[in-house]
Amino acid sequence: MPLVSTGELVGQARSAGRAVAAFNVISLEHAEAIAAGAEAAGAPAILQVSENAVRFHGGRLAPIAAATAAVARASSAPLALHLDHVVSVELLRAAHPEGFSSVMFDASKLSYEENVAATADAVRWGHERGIWVEAELGKVGGKEGEAPLDAHAPGVRTDPGEAAAYVADTGVDALAVAVGSSHAMTERTAALDHELIGQLRDAVPVPLVLHGSSGVPDEEIRAAVTAGMVKINVGTALNTAFTGAVREVLAAQPSLVDPRKYVGPGRDAMAETVARFLAVVHAD
Repeated sequence: MPLVSTGELVGQARSAGRAVAAFNVISLEHAEAIAAGAEAAGAPAILQVSENAVRFHGGRLAPIAAATAAVARASSAPLALHLDHVVSVELLRAAHPEGFSSVMFDASKLSYEENVAATADAVRWGHERGIWVEAELGKVGGKEGEAPLDAHAPGVRTDPGEAAAYVADTGVDALAVAVGSSHAMTERTAALDHELIGQLRDAVPVPLVLHGSSGVPDEEIRAAVTAGMVKINVGTALNTAFTGAVREVLAAQPSLVDPRKYVGPGRDAMAETVARFLAVVHAD
């Protein structure tokens, strides 16, 4: 079916008191697994390509964007295309020609004032082209190249008052907030601050986004959605499932050389993971 816009999926989820899950795409197999998982779950999903993934593909956005979009259009599930954790202004401006309906512009490493200015510029540029823009305020640790960050350390969490001012000054369409999760977690042990989520929901007029959801247990995700989270980002959980399945096949068949024989089970494991997360996120 035709691509759906991220803004439409997020808006529908918010109106229904639910959330929509966004899954990171690194390879063609990731995109195929996300589409298959969404079809199995009977739920919409967002396929997101990060700046790190673009860097992995030699800095070329077009090939992975075209492949991901083709998989999404061939799917019977409602799927959107999102460009995630974009730091480069050049990459930001490549989003529209490649068919992305939304971008997460990440100026979180800048000072607050610089973050506001850079994000406001990105929002103005995006809105002129009909692109929905997400940003981040607070410190959601665990990004590639960063030192480990204690999600419970003082000053890490997003302040509701600052969030309200940030949204007003930048005009963003959604806000990723720091409430106890962390990127790149391989164990689901994160404990979220649900009271803070509720305060943030009441403080800002735009949907809230939870990054680092791979490390968040199912019951914590459900509670976060009830408290006000609308977009739930999942990445590492897919890689964990893929790698685990590949290792299992190769351990059992060490002489195997045909990648289809182990990449296929890896893709299937990712699809199962996608369907499971969607069942949690999209539950009534």
